[in-house]
Amino acid sequence: MFGYAPLDILASIAYIVVIMGRTPTLGEFEQIVLLAILRLDDTAYGATIRTEIANCTRREPAPGALYTTLDRLEEKGLVRSYMGDPTPERGGRAKRFFSVTKPGRAAVLQAQRAFQSLLKGLDLLEGTNA
Repeated sequence: MFGYAPLDILASIAYIVVIMGRTPTLGEFEQIVLLAILRLDDTAYGATIRTEIANCTRREPAPGALYTTLDRLEEKGLVRSYMGDPTPERGGRAKRFFSVTKPGRAAVLQAQRAFQSLLKGLDLLEGTNA
């Protein structure tokens, strides 16, 4: 029908399932954002996430970089967002809160295990590997 033999279609379906089942890899900033959300628990929204990142890393991410990353993490299914109630101090606007999903937790855990494995046996304080 579309130029595929029946077995080719089955092979393509199996391939897609295998690829989609893998835990996504994370960049450094994605890990930082996910960890900040986990630390903040149910109070994680843009401003508190930026503050947590600044307090823990001494880096102040630009709002645009943070929201771009949050949107990308949501597209990957690693975080979900929901709107809180409108508040008078925000001029009646609602806050967009974030929480880490189960796949997001798995991705952070996998990334952190990889870092720990790479660090094992290194004595970075001695400077022998510099």
